[in-house]
Amino acid sequence: MEIRVRYVFTGWVQGVGFRYRAYHAANSLGLTGWVQNEYDGSVTLEVQGRRNRIETMLQAIENGRYIRIDAVKSRELPPVPDESSFEICD
Repeated sequence: MEIRVRYVFTGWVQGVGFRYRAYHAANSLGLTGWVQNEYDGSVTLEVQGRRNRIETMLQAIENGRYIRIDAVKSRELPPVPDESSFEICD
């Protein structure tokens, strides 16, 4: 069953390859959604797919060099029908 979750990450998460790591992990796991930097220095990630694959994606991000996640807020959202890709937003 597919779920959709919005995460907001704070810490040392901008300028360290966070969005690109998320993009590559999502694509390798067949997940959809988007990731973007926020003006307050946080990163927002919306991802859709199977829960176990989303957890694998999060582990891949957390294991990235230079990335330091101090806090994560999350909430489940309704899945977006017909979404077919994962994008990096500017």
